[in-house]
Amino acid sequence: MVTAAQLQSALGTAWTRIEVVAETGSTNADLLADTTAPDRSVLVAEYQTAGRGRLDRTWTAPPGASLTFSVLIRPAPPTSTWGWLPLLTGLALQEAVVAATGVAAGLKWPNDLLAGPESGKAAGILAQTNGPAVVIGIGLNVSTTADQLPPPPTPAAPAPTSLALCGARELDRTVLLTAILTRLHERLTEWRDAGGDAQACGIASGYAGACLTLGQEVSVSTIDGRTVTGTATGLDGTGRLLVASGGTTTAVGAGDVQHLRPAAPAD
Repeated sequence: MVTAAQLQSALGTAWTRIEVVAETGSTNADLLADTTAPDRSVLVAEYQTAGRGRLDRTWTAPPGASLTFSVLIRPAPPTSTWGWLPLLTGLALQEAVVAATGVAAGLKWPNDLLAGPESGKAAGILAQTNGPAVVIGIGLNVSTTADQLPPPPTPAAPAPTSLALCGARELDRTVLLTAILTRLHERLTEWRDAGGDAQACGIASGYAGACLTLGQEVSVSTIDGRTVTGTATGLDGTGRLLVASGGTTTAVGAGDVQHLRPAAPAD
């Protein structure tokens, strides 16, 4: 079992407050409701009964088989730069997982970690705001078996997978969470020190290098009901996905992305 004492000992002062609970509805909801939570708070749950993903999808995992946690940030950079927070979280997650486990992994814009030779979905990220606070939740399948994994939410979505199914050399959840939070702290500090300028601190180029969506033919269902189809050519200065089609480029700030051909295996 992951414990707050182990994490605090390993992480030192990087994270201001670390809590671990056996069960809760949603770590994101708990931190969003905690108006007194300090910057860089961490809440870990062994089991979530009402976990949510993007687009209000449900997210469940067997107790002890995954990492389900949220962090609360009170960002100093201007709100116009906050769109990079879920992306830099994804980049930190990808970097930590690859380094700790040896599993090939890449990112599907805006919030999925794809892993293994089949580029299955191993993790999802959900960012929510409450005034001056941003709460970012991560759900990472660690030792989940094939029988325990849910079906993909749509036929076109990547099939779920876990680090164990991808042959990870490290499955200790405390070790993995320590690696993730360490790298996330580093990336957040770089972003903060650059005043939220993702280009200046290298987060934009790092994300682009890890993103399996770029260069793909994609269909994006936007939150306002539109469908944008074309080639994902890059990201703009605020982290929006640029989709080119017929001589026109559309910047998409949020949406459900479908790769119209299988993503190249993460490496």
